[in-house]
Amino acid sequence: MRRSVSAPAHIAMVGAPMVSHVLPSLEIIRELVARGHRVTYANTDHAAELIAPTGAEFVRYTSTLPVDGNWPQDPVAASSLFLDDAIAVLPQLRAAYDEDPADLYLYDIAAYAARALAESQGRDLVQLSPTYVGWEGAQEEFGALFAGLPGADAYRARFAAWLARCGAVTTDVDEFSGRPRRALAMIPRAMQPCADRVDDAAVTFVGPCFGSRAEQGGWTRPAGADKVLLVSLGSAYTRQPEFYRQCVAAFGELPGWHVVLQIGKYTDPAELGEEIPANIEVRSCVPQLAVLEQADAFVTHAGMGGSSEGLYVGVPMIAVPQGAEQFHNADRLVELGVARRLDTADATAVALRSALTELTTDPQVAARSAELRAESRAEGGARRAADLIEKRLG
Repeated sequence: MRRSVSAPAHIAMVGAPMVSHVLPSLEIIRELVARGHRVTYANTDHAAELIAPTGAEFVRYTSTLPVDGNWPQDPVAASSLFLDDAIAVLPQLRAAYDEDPADLYLYDIAAYAARALAESQGRDLVQLSPTYVGWEGAQEEFGALFAGLPGADAYRARFAAWLARCGAVTTDVDEFSGRPRRALAMIPRAMQPCADRVDDAAVTFVGPCFGSRAEQGGWTRPAGADKVLLVSLGSAYTRQPEFYRQCVAAFGELPGWHVVLQIGKYTDPAELGEEIPANIEVRSCVPQLAVLEQADAFVTHAGMGGSSEGLYVGVPMIAVPQGAEQFHNADRLVELGVARRLDTADATAVALRSALTELTTDPQVAARSAELRAESRAEGGARRAADLIEKRLG
């Protein structure tokens, strides 16, 4: 039973256009709308269809961030993209919200402009983090590494100059970019590095915030399928025809297994070979959580969204990281006792099939998967997040 509130507020969510950053917040937004609040969601047209089913009012802005996974490898160049985007987006947010300010702002970790806007308006704000949060000592450790890179000094000077002129109250670059006043982490605490050193007064782990995702459609386990395997590299890292061919060779005609092979929009099914085994269902897109809830194993790129989904449903995983934080996530899943890591170059048909067999026949993996499933669900999800957000409204 969803509770209503006697004094609805205007809550504004400012997101980032990457799908992996949009999906984690949607059920929280849906919950806040259901409780009677007026919720606006600022994002790009790329995310509009994902946001629409929540009932939030869409506020359009244009962004300079890439949405196809084509990020620079250099940390300074990547950080500069976020700063450039903030500089471009802030005037657009001011045009939308200066005459219609929110009572409370929610914002994605990549949405620096949202914090600048809220601080300039004197409004409260809460970060919704779809990935790791900072911990005691992290800023100093990573800041020292970053400071030694070419271009780091110029980047920091440009960031500081923007903060000085944009109306933000917080003008220290490290604090502004790395220390939210209040944050809700939408990941399992088990995935957080150095979780014991996270400031619990500022950060609450609410765990994965999943709803029914009915708008994505359902999926039915085929009759006669003893076991189901989902293979998915998410939405951005799917230009991998050779990897998919190895999956076809590894799992095609594997007795008792039905394989859902999601290849994304960047790979042509014709690249997989002339004949696809009958037990392999090739799809460009699937309702991932609906499939996982009926699956027995998961081959994932170990993005935080996929990792969280795998823990939430309690399936063993073969982690094949592609970029960004996925390598760290893959290692963490291995440490948790629920995964095997295979880098792309090592993900041959033989290695993939061997990993699947080892994972699905190991009783310790099954036990750890069940434990982490229970822990993840106990963190509270979207309803707990909405409760905490409402407390900020006073």
